[in-house]
Amino acid sequence: MAGGSQHDDDGMISGINVTPLVDVTLVLLIIFIVTARIIVNQGMPMDLPKAASGEDVQTVFSVELSADGKTMVDSKSVPSDEAISQLARDAKAKNQELRAVIRADKKVEHGRVIHVLDLLKRAGVAKIAFAVSPGADVAAPDQP
Repeated sequence: MAGGSQHDDDGMISGINVTPLVDVTLVLLIIFIVTARIIVNQGMPMDLPKAASGEDVQTVFSVELSADGKTMVDSKSVPSDEAISQLARDAKAKNQELRAVIRADKKVEHGRVIHVLDLLKRAGVAKIAFAVSPGADVAAPDQP
C-alpha cells in the first residue's frame, strides 16, 4: 500500500483569509471620514463669553431702501441716495474691513438698488451683502 494518498504537508498556505484585510480597510475608512469632517470644519461652534470692554469683530454699514423712496443709513434718515456715497467713504476711512448690507423692500425698483450698489462700490466698499427674510413657503419657479 505504498501507492495510497500522499499528502505533502510542508506548511504551505494555499488560501488567503481576506476577513482581516476587510476589517482593516473599514477601520481606515472610518478614520478618514472622521478626520475629513474635522479638516473641513476648521472653526468649532462656541458660545463666546461676554465682556463689557469687548468690541465688535466687524463693522456693518447698513443701507435701507423703502418702497416710498426713503433711504436710511445705519438707522438714520438721509436726504437722498447720493448721500450714501460720502457716508460710505467716511465709514471706510474709519474701518478698512467695512461690510455693507443693503436692505431693500420688495417693491423697490431694481434700478435704484443697482444705483446704491454702484455708489457703495465707488466709495471703496468691496464686501456687500443683500439682506433677506427667511421664508419657508417660497415657491420655486415652474421648470419647463
